[in-house]
Amino acid sequence: MIKADKFYIDNLNLIALNGCSDENPRAFYKDGTPAHSKFITQVFEKYDLNKGEFPITTLRNTAIKIGISEILWIYQKQTSSLDVARKMGINWWGDWDIGDGTIGQRYGATVKKYDLLNKLLKNLKEDPFSRRHIMSLYQYSDLNQTKGLFPCAFETLWSVRKVDNVFFLDLTLNQRSNDYVMAGYINKIQYVALQMMIASHLGYKIGNFCHLVQNLHIYDRHFDGVREILNRTPLSVQPKIELNEQKSFYDFTVEDFKISNIDNIKKLSNNLELAI
Repeated sequence: MIKADKFYIDNLNLIALNGCSDENPRAFYKDGTPAHSKFITQVFEKYDLNKGEFPITTLRNTAIKIGISEILWIYQKQTSSLDVARKMGINWWGDWDIGDGTIGQRYGATVKKYDLLNKLLKNLKEDPFSRRHIMSLYQYSDLNQTKGLFPCAFETLWSVRKVDNVFFLDLTLNQRSNDYVMAGYINKIQYVALQMMIASHLGYKIGNFCHLVQNLHIYDRHFDGVREILNRTPLSVQPKIELNEQKSFYDFTVEDFKISNIDNIKKLSNNLELAI
């Protein structure tokens, strides 16, 4: 069994059997019903991308290319405009429109305001072994400036290692909250894609990808999906993602990514409701 499938099965079972129930949840469904959840805390996963360990589960489909498009919206386009998102095929943010066609001073708007991506690229190149390569989207002045959802995947920490004269780029993604059924593996693979683009821009190899989630949860209307996932047999393949060529970060498109070993991964039979 590949690592991603083992993590998925173990964590789904942990939440279902031993998870805590929340109270007075912030999220709700479109019909106005509070979206309650069961959750576990401080969940950590580690993958060695250089050895082909990609966080892509075979137990259900993952919207990989749309996830990558969202990363490009945030870190390449550096905007919170929903019009730009929709033109890139990203439609799941519409329910978080704050009334002006944006999701507020969040995500891409924060990346642009503080020039986070360009500073990271410069520092990783000029001072690779620094222990201060951090991008944080959790800027309190931004959170207070407008309405909007607080960033869930809010911080990345980057490190460079030199092994046998080869530079490897490692990434840790910190996430305060994760809707495991709807977004768990989208979040993982889209940040792996970000890691791959930045490594390519710098001429480095991809190394380790780690993911720390403080609150990993399943919403109450998603447990039919959980039962379907846990009743499936994992496939005996390791899905992979590759970049076709080395180029500047701002020149990459979704079409530069080659995804393999996903043809037999099935969708869930039920359309699950998104908690807003």
